[in-house]
Amino acid sequence: MKSLLRSPAWPGAGGHHRVLFTLMQCVPFVIALAVLVIELTPAHFIYTGPFLTAVPALAAVTLGPKGTTAAAALALAISVITATYNEAWGTLQVYSNFLALGLVSVAGFITSRAMQERRQRELDQVRRIAVAAQEVVLRPVPARLGPLRAGSLCLAAGTGARVGGDLYEAVQTRYGVRLIVGDVRGKGLSAVRAVAVALGAFREAVHYEEDLVEVMNRCAAALRREISVPGAYGPEVLLEGFTTALIAQVPDQTMVQLVNRGHPPPLLLHQGRAAPLTPSLESPPLGFEDLITGLPEKPESYAFLPGDRLLLYTDGVIEARNRDGEFFALPEAMEEIGAGPTPPEFLERLHQALTHHTGGDLADDVAMIVADRFNGPLRTAAGGADVG
Repeated sequence: MKSLLRSPAWPGAGGHHRVLFTLMQCVPFVIALAVLVIELTPAHFIYTGPFLTAVPALAAVTLGPKGTTAAAALALAISVITATYNEAWGTLQVYSNFLALGLVSVAGFITSRAMQERRQRELDQVRRIAVAAQEVVLRPVPARLGPLRAGSLCLAAGTGARVGGDLYEAVQTRYGVRLIVGDVRGKGLSAVRAVAVALGAFREAVHYEEDLVEVMNRCAAALRREISVPGAYGPEVLLEGFTTALIAQVPDQTMVQLVNRGHPPPLLLHQGRAAPLTPSLESPPLGFEDLITGLPEKPESYAFLPGDRLLLYTDGVIEARNRDGEFFALPEAMEEIGAGPTPPEFLERLHQALTHHTGGDLADDVAMIVADRFNGPLRTAAGGADVG
């Protein structure tokens, strides 16, 4: 019923609240069914007119304009059926029932429409504020970074106005182009604060730390300092908070160096085939350093040749499901699009494929960076002169 009428659940509702709301949506139709049963059985001596009149009124509270119209149409159909079955046409009672049902239906539709428009205006305003807050932290990746052509994309899940914890950045440094993609557990302001802290540490460390592992360690240390601030985060974040992160470095050599802390491995499109750059040693997300030993001591290197395409992404991409529960096949989608389109065009087509797969209903936020290696001059530092 809910999928047919497309009536949104209460914002912020979760768990048992959703169940209660669904039950409330069913009440008008249960009443209509009960009236039909009464009128078609020996119990038809019970006066059911007020019950049918209440059907569109109750629907207006929870089902929106379309649901109210459907409930009113159902109540009207039952009135016609029962009046015909009981041979009650021509009586004042029948016409009074029709008049009352019509007035309540019109009033319910108008009220429901006004409530929906007001709720939509409020939600749009909150979403604009949330998007503005997130854009302050996340900025678009430059189209040209040293030997790379790049692009970025960030999509919010269909979760009302909640901002997520996905992060990304690409910076040109004297060590090469350095990129990060990460995912902070949770949503809301606490996730945005953690994103800001991690990106702040990354943007500072990439220019001064030659060791890529140390850049990751600086991000981890910044998050530990942030979470230790009294009262800054709730008990759930303190107990279960963590951040997955992947840092990549593209030097002037034809390679890419990776440090992966619990994040989905990037995909490398080489000669039409997309392959994951899986780390040889699984490492825990940021926040678990005190629980696990054997953290990576040096980055892992992979060939990254001219004409190759590198895709960094968050788990919202590969965990996106369709109506049958099937995950989005990212490597196949990447191979189908190929290396021909520019990075922005590639991301747009990937966005379209993801939207088609999920029906436009993302369950989690999505962040992606795509980088193409080409034969061109390398800038040794931001704003520096071309060499080679």
